[in-house]
Amino acid sequence: MVRHQQKLPMSGPAREALREKGQFWTPDWVAEAMVSYVVGGGADHVFDPAVGAGAFFSATKAISNEIGCKVRFSGTELDPNSLEKARLNGLLESDLAHVEITDFVLHPPTRPFKAIVANPPYIRHHRLSEHVKAELKKLGTAIIGKPLDGRAGLHIYFLLRALQLLAPDGRLAFIMPADTCEGVFAPALWSWVTKNYRLDAVITFTPEGSPFPQVDTNPIILMIRKSNPDQHFFWLKCHKGQAGQIKRLVTSGFERKPGDTILVCQRRLSDSLSTGLSREPSGIKSTDPVLGNFASVLRGIATGANDFFFLTDRQASDWGIPDEFLIPAIGRTRDVVGDEISPETIHTLESKGRPTLLFSPDSRPINGFPPAVREYLKRGETIGFHKRPLIATRDPWYKMEVRTAPPILFAYLGRRNTRFIRNRAGVVPLTGFLCVYPHNEDPLFIDRLWRVLQHPETVANLSLVGKSYGAGAIKVEPRALERLPFPADIVLRAGLQRAARGEQLRLTMERRAQWM
Repeated sequence: MVRHQQKLPMSGPAREALREKGQFWTPDWVAEAMVSYVVGGGADHVFDPAVGAGAFFSATKAISNEIGCKVRFSGTELDPNSLEKARLNGLLESDLAHVEITDFVLHPPTRPFKAIVANPPYIRHHRLSEHVKAELKKLGTAIIGKPLDGRAGLHIYFLLRALQLLAPDGRLAFIMPADTCEGVFAPALWSWVTKNYRLDAVITFTPEGSPFPQVDTNPIILMIRKSNPDQHFFWLKCHKGQAGQIKRLVTSGFERKPGDTILVCQRRLSDSLSTGLSREPSGIKSTDPVLGNFASVLRGIATGANDFFFLTDRQASDWGIPDEFLIPAIGRTRDVVGDEISPETIHTLESKGRPTLLFSPDSRPINGFPPAVREYLKRGETIGFHKRPLIATRDPWYKMEVRTAPPILFAYLGRRNTRFIRNRAGVVPLTGFLCVYPHNEDPLFIDRLWRVLQHPETVANLSLVGKSYGAGAIKVEPRALERLPFPADIVLRAGLQRAARGEQLRLTMERRAQWM
């Protein structure tokens, strides 16, 4: 059978259309390993809820020939155009005869299946309509007993619906983004899954070994059985050039043979759930210190319209906006070359025409502002800035969030350049950064904390709390950053002492109250 590799557009409308549909085709070597697992329980029928280009149908045909037993397949697909790609990949009309064009999540089949395999569409929550989000929220509540966090993407609900349709002792194999195990919704999701199903294996990949090398997603394969839960599961990590070993390991019950180079270990479920199933065993002790013992973390300021609120020195001067409504600010991580922001950094950005000033009005009526500010705000209303989604939730729309300039910033999303940044210019950050506020404002305490944050072992631990994306990129949310483990010996050598619990809690609550 002739198979065609998906050619991914790198940018522009074609790439955006791909993100809207979340369609990234599964390579043959991945599809055949996943099908081998689901038919390993004796199933003679494989169901794919997101047929797409037909990778799993083709894999099922190949596996059928290998085992000398015909395995039937059926599925659902929302986008009929995807099936044209399946035909180009060599599937016949008879192969696609049992594909139903329907919404699998909201209009699922009515019968269970012994073998379900899928690469569900990776559509993130902000690309879903409010109507669809409401329906998914109801679905999550109906299946697991409570709604999942609203940041769960459509792929999460594909998994929930498929698990709901799994027959007793049936098997499911899904290839999913790592946020399935790392997102804020993950604890509730996996608590339910592991109490009701048996997790057999999780297969992870290094950036170099990823099945989707041009996609900003860190993929994992989940292999789950509708059987009594087990306290252990197999965890695999695959590097480049190890594709052929995955299928062999799956069919052998994950028993390594001479020549196998894939990392395979049996892990305890409870320990792995606390760190995230997609992450490597950490070796971190629960008693080890974390960033939250020494500092609190807030996101940077969300303006809702940087093109209106984040100004260059020239723009602020041309509009005659008084200094009392302008705050020195930093907006992009690329504007900070190293690990320090100094007054010279800001001067350099100003000379390049980069914005460095946050327009920060308070909540007074428009007529209470000086004439220049009134004129600028009315211009914003004429353009329609006040109707933008985030801005429309504020009252009044122009009232800006407040942050004290943090002594330390954290680059929010990094591609091998995630770092902590010392803020020596007294700037407030926008949402490209997180704010790190030490519990103790003594300069010596801050310097010692900074020394620990800069240590390579501390930076390496970011992978234990961040959400992983393609090509080694990670993203760390504020609460997750507070859980960043500190190597105990490094804390000791730095002479860093934990702030008193009462003072720590008071400072944390005061800072969070600033923008609530």
